[in-house]
Amino acid sequence: MLITCYKDLRKLASFQQIYLDKVAKGILVNTGHSTNAVENRQSEYILIRDAEEPRLGMFDKPLPCFGCGIGWFSLLLGFVCPLMWYFATILYFGRYYHKDPRERSGLAACAIAATICTIAAVIALLVILL
Repeated sequence: MLITCYKDLRKLASFQQIYLDKVAKGILVNTGHSTNAVENRQSEYILIRDAEEPRLGMFDKPLPCFGCGIGWFSLLLGFVCPLMWYFATILYFGRYYHKDPRERSGLAACAIAATICTIAAVIALLVILL
């Protein structure tokens, strides 16, 4: 057992020596990117956006209203002031979500909430008046 471990260590040492010899001769050279900040500063920048899809880099910035978007923020705020649901519904039907498609679900939720609120108000008025 001890002899096989010794032989394995000798093989490892010989592989290490071969590797160091190749590095010294320049055969194995790291061709990857440098981690040196000075070299990176002098290199050229790479364009992140795709030439075929110009809207790809559009969604790198966070949504407004604490990152949840106008629609979801209006939905939450609408429980305090239901007029916010109607404001977001106007934005939804005005196709505001074409500026940022991530807003569509929140604005649609506000439109549904405004519809439910309107139906509840009409039913309440009918019950009170009749």
